[in-house]
Amino acid sequence: MMLCDRCKKNEAVVYLTKIVNGHKQELHLCEKCAEETGHINFAPDNNLSFQKFLSGVLNSHLFENEKEIKDNNNSKSRKVCSRCGSSFEEFSQKGLFGCAECYDAFSEKLEPLMKRIHGSTYHSGKIPRKIRDTVKYRRDINKLKKLMDEAVAEENFEKAAEIRDKIRVIKNSMEED
Repeated sequence: MMLCDRCKKNEAVVYLTKIVNGHKQELHLCEKCAEETGHINFAPDNNLSFQKFLSGVLNSHLFENEKEIKDNNNSKSRKVCSRCGSSFEEFSQKGLFGCAECYDAFSEKLEPLMKRIHGSTYHSGKIPRKIRDTVKYRRDINKLKKLMDEAVAEENFEKAAEIRDKIRVIKNSMEED
């Protein structure tokens, strides 16, 4: 347990790192000292909400350059949800969609954003340990089957045969487990 650098009594729950003129300064504070020094406000009426957080993330990651901002604000390219009439601009400001259909309406703008934030657009979730290997093998086989189908469609039969052999190896290792 690390003690607060300020009061030396309570457990530190806030860890601040500042870099000033190339020198790293660390400050470990308890909840009370963090509030007193103005570093963090733990008050229940704190206006920080998930919507505000998401809005900040959207506004900082959404546009790569000035041209994108201008294009997004152009009334011709401004897309709205057909069900509720919400725009993506409203979502980026509020952090809330107007309805469930907004996810589909703005999917082309959400996909790159999710990839930047989460590193992927596919959520796999947690898998119980007992079946983890089986699920992994099945996912690998499904991916390989898609690649094999693409290779056959492109008439790249050598590549398709290599992929088929990889699938057989995975299936054999599944049977051994």
